[in-house]
Amino acid sequence: MKTPFPFSAIVGQNAMKQAMILTAVDPGIGGVLVFGDRGTGKSTAVRALAALLPPIKAVQSCPVNSPKAAECPEWAELGSKKLVSRPTPVIDLPLGATEDRVVGALDIERALTRGEKAFEPGLLARANRGYLYIDEVNLLEDHIVDLLLDVAQSGENVVEREGLSIRHPARFVLVGSGNPEEGELRPQLLDRFGLSVEVRSPNKVVERVEVIKRRDAFESDHDAFMTQYGAEDAKIQKTILSARKKLAKIHTPEAILHDCAVLCIALGSDGLRGELTLLRTARALAAYRGDKVLTRAHLRDIAPSALSHRLRRDPLDEAGSGTRVMRIVEEVLG
Repeated sequence: MKTPFPFSAIVGQNAMKQAMILTAVDPGIGGVLVFGDRGTGKSTAVRALAALLPPIKAVQSCPVNSPKAAECPEWAELGSKKLVSRPTPVIDLPLGATEDRVVGALDIERALTRGEKAFEPGLLARANRGYLYIDEVNLLEDHIVDLLLDVAQSGENVVEREGLSIRHPARFVLVGSGNPEEGELRPQLLDRFGLSVEVRSPNKVVERVEVIKRRDAFESDHDAFMTQYGAEDAKIQKTILSARKKLAKIHTPEAILHDCAVLCIALGSDGLRGELTLLRTARALAAYRGDKVLTRAHLRDIAPSALSHRLRRDPLDEAGSGTRVMRIVEEVLG
């Protein structure tokens, strides 16, 4: 089985790559929504991200990746309680997934063969402490969206059905991608994404040629290609690990908090989640760059991805929310 296309080999799409890296630095940012044309590397970037994520320590037989045996749910029948290192889970949620597959359900085979009532964990259990990826997220069925909203709010999956009463932690970074031409995303779910970026097809010949070259090299000389870009991916992973350690030490001047509030008011951002996400993402960016103090430059760089999807829509603004954010950022921050 071939390894995914390397993250560092993706041509362009810097805003998308930066957003994904920052959620790896601080998963508390709340996930990434990537909207754009077909064939722009959205799914490729998510698959590649998995190779960048540092491994986690988890109880070997725990179905929800708990870091300690004492934190494993009561219904889990633990075999080995040994702590092992395993890749950070990146779980796909297919569009056609049933509710049972997402949240978990009664283990039918066990009920029929042994007459025992047992819980079969779903995708949310597997995604705990990792990433949950939804391609074409704007086409997701409403009842699945409602489930995700409940879990995203509480960080816990609750299953009350078929005589089962099950709870388990379900904290994950939500990553969604889609094409806006195929349908809009429900506002309630849109608000659950910490960052949002829009990707477009490259419009420069040199970039498109480079994309072709790299994809062709990946297919025709896989080992050599992976050796070249695997080293670059390793550097990014090392920087992510270093940034995680620096995150709590980033100094945040009072003036930056004031800038966050003024900027969100000027943009007409709904609620207060905008300020909190803006601040958290700016800190992650500062840590990733190795800076010790949060500055306006950090706010300026991440404001479009942190705020563009939180604005009240202006039907007369044909430029789009991203352009509107940049215009107001320049006016407020200079």
